[in-house]
This record gives sequence, C-alpha cells and structure tokens, in this order.
Amino acid sequence: MPDDQHHAAVDSGVEIPALADGEVWAVGAVILNQHGRAFAQKRSPDRRLFPDCWDIVGGHVEPGESLLDALAREVAEETGWRLCRVRRLLGVATWTGDDGNGTRHEADYLVEVEGDLDHPALEWSKHTAYDWFGPDDLSRLKENRAPGEYLIHDLIAKALQDRTGRL
Repeated sequence: MPDDQHHAAVDSGVEIPALADGEVWAVGAVILNQHGRAFAQKRSPDRRLFPDCWDIVGGHVEPGESLLDALAREVAEETGWRLCRVRRLLGVATWTGDDGNGTRHEADYLVEVEGDLDHPALEWSKHTAYDWFGPDDLSRLKENRAPGEYLIHDLIAKALQDRTGRL
C-alpha cells in the first residue's frame, strides 16, 4: 500500500509492539459505528482457520510490513473503508492456529475508519455475513467456538466496555 494511504492518526500512548525476526504476527481492528456497535464478519465455512466463526477485521502482517501498515491494508481489503485513527491497543495475544502454521502473535486495536459503514465491501470468498454487535448480542460471537476460544468475543466486549464504561 502506498505510504500516503496509511497515515492514520495514532492516539497518544498507543503501544505498537516491536516485531522480532522469525515471529509471525497478525493484526486485528475493532471498528465501532456511530451507535457504539462493533463490526464483525463471519468467516466462510471452507476457511482453514476458524471456519464459520465471527471475526474482527484483520490478518497476517506481510514480510517488511509494519503493524500499522498491515492494519490499514487489512481494513481496506476486508471492508473498503480507510483507517483514519488508532485509538488504543486492546491487547496482544499469542495463539496457535489449527492450520499447522505454528505460533502467531496478534496485536488488536480499537480503531476509527472512514467510509460507508452501512455497506462494507466484504471479501465474499472469505466471509459469508457481517453484523454490528452491541452489549446485548455479544453471545452470538461465541457461535462455533469452544470454551476458551472466545478471543473475538472478549476483544469486542472490552472495546464496548471501554466506550460505554459498562457492559
């Protein structure tokens, strides 16, 4: 992605983890709409990782790419929106996928985007649906996940709690 497309504002104090050689990283973006609801998309049932599960916008950091570059690229690729502000780091997780590709590190951020939030340009080959989630329907984010695999639910719950001060 050209440099002029990723210059999102980064709020003061937002941590950007350092990437070490040999580590595999992913990024995730929790996007809230004007009503304080969080965007999630449902992965298609034929995906190798987390098939038929709700997910936030995000993906793997490409070689030579920074976390912020990857975040901007993934937002654009998966929704057609433009990353304009990184509000806070929601957390860094380490996990192992069921695809045989080993351990990954993931940095997940609460972000703001520009674009038509009512009409995301989903990658329909990778996702089958999208929705906006508020405190009352967070349990749907646990669909097709085993106990202990509630990262997406927990990230969105944290972002909503930060936004409203309650859940």
